Amino acid sequence: MRVTFLGAAGCVTGSRFLVESGESRVLVDCGLFQGYKVLRERNWRPFPVDPGGIDAVLLTHAHVDHSGYLPALVRDGFRGPVVTTAATRDLCGILLPDSARIQEEDARRANKHGYSKHEPARPLYTVQDAEQVAGRFQVIERNKDLRLGALSVQFRDAGHILGASSIAIDDGETKLLFSGDLGRQKDLLMRPPAVPCEADWVIMEATYGDRTHPHVDPLEAIAEPLLRCFERGGVALVPSFAVGRTQAILYALYQLFEEKRIPRVPVHVDSPMAREVTGLFREHVDEHVLPAGLCHDVCSYASFARSVEESKGLDRPGKSRIIVSASGMLTGGRVLHHLKVFGPNEDNLILLPGFQAPGTRGAAVAEGADEVKVHGGFVPVRAEVVQLSILSAHADQDELVGWLGQCPRPPKGVLLVHGEPAALDTLRKRVADQVGFSARVADHAQTLELSGS
Repeated sequence: MRVTFLGAAGCVTGSRFLVESGESRVLVDCGLFQGYKVLRERNWRPFPVDPGGIDAVLLTHAHVDHSGYLPALVRDGFRGPVVTTAATRDLCGILLPDSARIQEEDARRANKHGYSKHEPARPLYTVQDAEQVAGRFQVIERNKDLRLGALSVQFRDAGHILGASSIAIDDGETKLLFSGDLGRQKDLLMRPPAVPCEADWVIMEATYGDRTHPHVDPLEAIAEPLLRCFERGGVALVPSFAVGRTQAILYALYQLFEEKRIPRVPVHVDSPMAREVTGLFREHVDEHVLPAGLCHDVCSYASFARSVEESKGLDRPGKSRIIVSASGMLTGGRVLHHLKVFGPNEDNLILLPGFQAPGTRGAAVAEGADEVKVHGGFVPVRAEVVQLSILSAHADQDELVGWLGQCPRPPKGVLLVHGEPAALDTLRKRVADQVGFSARVADHAQTLELSGS
């Protein structure tokens, strides 16, 4: 069996792994490169193999660094199935058109202001391209084998987000296990990842391979700054990702209200995507830990802004309230309008519930910036700022090592992907020292011949 690392090797984005055995050729994940320009430019290069020669795409989950290149692949000739879970299919129906709209808007802005080196600037793909992917999905049930040519494929629960899976591939001689993005052992919403199955080689993510999450009560960590804010009569602004993070925050707030640990103030969710994703949590109750009745209550107590007018209405003066709005790192979206209104007032709170990537507004705010640039002007930041790292959907170093240590037998090797260099190398050393497995970091564009035991 041969594996070529077409993405997420030496970096934390652009997951794409080509698996070949005999005449069979499948692609595990088909993601966009994000972040630094040197990585984003890879999205514009011709795909390294003929899309028409790929038999199937096996999709671990819906995040665009794993799924976001699918519209271009289908447009350029891929005609096979995109095999994934029902929840991942449904999430992709939200995320891929949204990604396309961003591509189109970026191209329009570049043409308007003339800053593209291409004339005219074009989107990587269009909304129409994204909509074509819908007809390619083939839903697979977890823990059941599917035959694809010479390969037997099985999806296993990875936690992380709705539908996320690890993928086992067996050609009769060699067994591979792709971890996908692994979730937490004790997550507010998602089940823990299933234990790994028997494999000759494990291709494993290392997103948090060099760090551990703090061991604190997430409800208490959220309650403390909110109580201070409400005592001042302020408004709490919570920048949040639409998929997973917003729903975890809604559940945390629901529990705090029910246990009377914070006053019951109005909660507003201002993100069209978050509204749609929250609906999917109610449709896919088998994917998370909330019983159907509790899920209904958690997903319905907040008000969801459905129009620009309703969004603007949240900025009017009034009593204490909580506004949950995208994007999670203050990079764009409706949250910026709220930041301009509430950021300059010291009575208010900006609660950053997750990691803020270097170079983002969220990182600047978390680091104590006195002002940040928004829509061409500078906004003073006088509100209280609290950053939490307790709601990550990613397994940390201890959880990654613990998951790997549950392998039924030692694999011949562990190939580390989907991490920054420091995370990859730190995890490599810890896997070797603690678990005793041979581990190495995969290189971009590297092809490896992998044999069974």
